[in-house]
Amino acid sequence: MANARIEDEKLNQIREAVDIVDLIGEYVQLKKQGRNYFGLCPFHGESTPSFSVSADKQIFHCFGCGAGGNVFTFLMDIEGYSFIEAAKKIAEKGNIPLDVEINQESSRPQIPVESKQIIEAHDLLKKFYHHLLVNTKEGQDALEYLLQRGFTEEAIEKFQIGYSLDSWDFVYKFLTKRGYEPELLEKAGLIILRERDGTYFDRFRNRIMFPIMDHQSNTVAFSGRALGQDEPKYLNSPETPVFNKSQVLYNFHAARPHIRKKEQVVIFEGFADCISAVRAGVEQSVATMGTSLTEQHIQMLKRNTDQVLICYDSDSAGMNAANRSLNMLLQSGFQVKVAVMPDQLDPDDYIKKYGEKSFNSEVIGASLTHMAFKMLFLRKGKNLNNEGDRIQYIEDILQEISRLANPVERDHYLRQLSSEFSLSLDALEQQQRQVFFSEKKKGNITSPAPPKMNSLQYERKLRPAHYNAERMMIAHMLKSREITAKIQALLGMTVFHVDEHQAIITYLYAFYEDGHEPDASFFLTYLPDQNLRRIVSEIEMMSVNEEVTDKELTDYLNQVLKYEKMLMIKEKEAERKEAERRSDHLKAAEIGMEIIQLRKLL
Repeated sequence: MANARIEDEKLNQIREAVDIVDLIGEYVQLKKQGRNYFGLCPFHGESTPSFSVSADKQIFHCFGCGAGGNVFTFLMDIEGYSFIEAAKKIAEKGNIPLDVEINQESSRPQIPVESKQIIEAHDLLKKFYHHLLVNTKEGQDALEYLLQRGFTEEAIEKFQIGYSLDSWDFVYKFLTKRGYEPELLEKAGLIILRERDGTYFDRFRNRIMFPIMDHQSNTVAFSGRALGQDEPKYLNSPETPVFNKSQVLYNFHAARPHIRKKEQVVIFEGFADCISAVRAGVEQSVATMGTSLTEQHIQMLKRNTDQVLICYDSDSAGMNAANRSLNMLLQSGFQVKVAVMPDQLDPDDYIKKYGEKSFNSEVIGASLTHMAFKMLFLRKGKNLNNEGDRIQYIEDILQEISRLANPVERDHYLRQLSSEFSLSLDALEQQQRQVFFSEKKKGNITSPAPPKMNSLQYERKLRPAHYNAERMMIAHMLKSREITAKIQALLGMTVFHVDEHQAIITYLYAFYEDGHEPDASFFLTYLPDQNLRRIVSEIEMMSVNEEVTDKELTDYLNQVLKYEKMLMIKEKEAERKEAERRSDHLKAAEIGMEIIQLRKLL
């Protein structure tokens, strides 16, 4: 895997300049447990952490899907980088000078050429739209409009806001002159085909342009706001090969480090609200793109935090959307709060009217617990002076209280109901228990499972003795050149029976012959195969003694040799059966004696 253009010494310097915990912590919410750090695996969906990062060994491994490696392979796996790209990125993070040329033809081979061209076209347009807004006479009116709306020059630059010309075919001409095919641009959602004459026209005209980035900071779509009274007010890119609304959260690429730092994400309904919140200092803000919160969004967030604050509009639609999102997030194990906007305002309008300080203290700082929001939400449309509405409200709240796992919380809200409606606490508790068992019987409530210890995720499958013996030998070989030489001598002409294990020790022999000291994280750069890297990272996470005796090594070797004899016995038994089938009883007897002798050696 190591590239000839980067010397091993330089690779080692780059690897040691960046702590793998810090690097992976930019993508995954990690929590320390014992010597290692744990989080939800970014490579497969899971609800209980099985992803482990070792600060001591500078490696990662997922006991769920088997992913594993070092800082280089992590970036390669999660970002789709080539090895050189990953090395250059890590060198930049560690302030290590690295003068290598990245072959763009071979970088990120898994991205289809068409998708890559669509991203390039969007990125080119993003820069051009931004230039038009801030540097040209044509964009002056749009710039003044933004400044009057409270946008600062800093925010315009930060979010790369731009302006599209009031022209039917400028983008079409601009991009086709640069070699982009019209069919590709139509597929990218940047131009539209006129059916009557087969010509093309620009999708976005005379609009303030907000670029939309994916989690890798690629520009994948736009949202254009009309300057005048044009409809629609906001025009978004259609879904394309690189843009799917259900998989993209606006500003997630920029918010991610702030989400991890503050251990919380704030979700808005639209990007204008999100931008205003970031300007107000709520930098952990993201927004859905004209769609409800999806399972894909939730998985994306789950890898970075377990605390969510919902901040939607306070009108009926906004409250309903907040309630839907709240239910989904609770089911996925998040701790959820809801910031309720006053006076039917959306967050953007509130900040313009009352200011950033008030937004932070009176909206974000005054957010409700999920039960407090439920109590507010379930009051909507009910007249609590009416006996029927009041009883219905109390029954609805008792259902919600029944879903609370924490008995202290249940008691708190039952007492609140008792106080507000002058009801007996005993009666409410009895009614709540009835509701609980009734809902549980219907399958609407599941008893909270006891918290799983991470160790439960790592129980290994029962494997043959020779398999475990080979892995234990590799574990000790990774720690010591001397032990490696001893095992190599003990093995002689014997090979490991698991092909991957034999491949690993073959690479390890070469690693030590090149003069390297034991270092599993650096050894991973020698392995060309992802599966081998996964196995090594898993072996490194095994608990083994620092010292190993000659007797232990001999016992491991005997397990390997024993398996070899068992394979020979199976072959001999097959030969004996063949001899008996041919009625060659003398030959069958000879083979039978050989089998007896082999069994004595077991």
